Amino acid sequence: MREADETIRKKETEILRTERRRELQERKEEKREAVKRTQSMQSNMFFKTAGTILETVKDTGLQLLYPRRCPICDNIIPQWGEKICLTCLPKLKYVAPPRCLRCGKGLKVTKQEYCGDCAHKHHYYVSGRALYEYGSVADSLYRLKYEGRQEYAQAYGDELARYLGDFIKRVKPDALIPIPLHWTRKQKRGYNQAALLAKSLGKQVGVPVKEKVLIRVRKTAPMKLLNPTERQNNLKKAFLIRGNDVKLKTVIIVDDIYTTGATIDEAARTLLEAGVEKIYFVTLAVGG
Repeated sequence: MREADETIRKKETEILRTERRRELQERKEEKREAVKRTQSMQSNMFFKTAGTILETVKDTGLQLLYPRRCPICDNIIPQWGEKICLTCLPKLKYVAPPRCLRCGKGLKVTKQEYCGDCAHKHHYYVSGRALYEYGSVADSLYRLKYEGRQEYAQAYGDELARYLGDFIKRVKPDALIPIPLHWTRKQKRGYNQAALLAKSLGKQVGVPVKEKVLIRVRKTAPMKLLNPTERQNNLKKAFLIRGNDVKLKTVIIVDDIYTTGATIDEAARTLLEAGVEKIYFVTLAVGG
């Protein structure tokens, strides 16, 4: 009997010892894994820091070789790191409250909720915001659109993110969709200013840009030459969806200027018909 008990105790002891050795081995493995994770994190932090430093050096070098110009006056910015020179900042007229709850235009009466247009007009979008009053950036927008000053879009994208970032976060869009140019106009100009603004903005706020969802199939007349009714007729069936399935629920349309809303509305109508549920917009300027 004693021999049997002793045999059982030996087996139990051996089992316990085996489990103990296994436990110790697992702890050693865990420690090695922890060390590896720490080393990996340190390595990643190093490369991330090094990447940031290299990016800063690169940006600094580019600024030395190609000094940044103010998008408003087009002069070299003397203040290091600024996107708009300090001389021009006071000249900018931001769209301040009270604003129209629908299109975001400035209102003259505090108790007023909608501008004259939105009070009597149906829009296909939910709401939108613009950054500047058109008059304060008119010359700059002309150079951006017609004189090849594509670099302005970077500065303006940063400004849009800075001042309208909270609006964009509240909307929680799946994507930014720039208003497209007709292919002939884009070929002649070489770029789409709305797409440049959208890409710069998207980079800052962390929202993807879907440039190829919406296409312009009609070469419409210049909007500045038309009255509101003519603008609306001019844009009928101007856009199409590329492909039949749009897997986006909430989007923000991006354009350079909002005047009567005809362009934004027609683009929004096209997106709604394709299955998008909520559409907002952001523009650099508002006028009219």
